[in-house]
Amino acid sequence: MSEAVRPIPEGFRTVTPHLVCGDAAAAIAFYQQAFGATEVGRMNMPNGKIGHAEIRIGDSRLMLADAFPEYGSNDPLVLKGSPVVIHLYVDHADAVWDQAIAAGATPVMPLSDAFWGDRYGQVQDPFGHRWSIATHQREVSMEDMQAALKEMAASECGGNAQ
Repeated sequence: MSEAVRPIPEGFRTVTPHLVCGDAAAAIAFYQQAFGATEVGRMNMPNGKIGHAEIRIGDSRLMLADAFPEYGSNDPLVLKGSPVVIHLYVDHADAVWDQAIAAGATPVMPLSDAFWGDRYGQVQDPFGHRWSIATHQREVSMEDMQAALKEMAASECGGNAQ
């Protein structure tokens, strides 16, 4: 008797990022070095490009593929950026931050203690994807976060924030 097929495969979550990279093989190596990723598998096309790969970072999987512009699949470097930030919660943000920078990530937003309770910063990987690195340090109510955001906006806007 066969086992029932799961609607969400084992090891996946409801939402799974699928990254397009100019060099997916190099991206996998970078993610292993920067974030401790484990390669789950890859399928190479006859031309050597990666048609599909999966990695695991912590308890989450990501899919990756090489860019295939002929099918409208372009990487962030070709697009001159991406509006997407991949949020990475870790046990020790400072250690992962240092590891990512050593692996070749570029700091975008300095790592600091954020008003919403996280130790938080952003880096861009060599393939154009932006990652936030965070460790949750304290609970902050939505009301306190809103007040802190309003105060921050007022100071940055010269007191003209609404």
